[in-house]
Amino acid sequence: QVQLVESGGGLVQPGGSLRLSCAASGFTFSTYVMKWYRQAPGKERELVAGISESGMKISYADSAKGRFTISRDNAKNTVYLQMNNLKPEDTAVYFCNGVRDRSYWGQGTQVTVSS
Repeated sequence: QVQLVESGGGLVQPGGSLRLSCAASGFTFSTYVMKWYRQAPGKERELVAGISESGMKISYADSAKGRFTISRDNAKNTVYLQMNNLKPEDTAVYFCNGVRDRSYWGQGTQVTVSS
């Protein structure tokens, strides 16, 4: 059974940091590109960051560059998103996605940036 389980979301003040984790099981994690998406209320889901199977290739949305860092640990079947200097506009549900010949999604974790 494929599972992607996000954790680490919560309420944080502007300028604060959060580290999201996504634990994968039920598929060969190290052969999948992993991505983080987010969806704010009333908006479409948008890609935040992606990381290649080995972790050697990384890309970010413009909104994430310089503030977010994606990483993965293939030994732990986990992908991370370190988010620093958070802004109110980062408020969204964050989803991890594993993609190869199939696409798997987690259930999402809420991130709220507010004073």
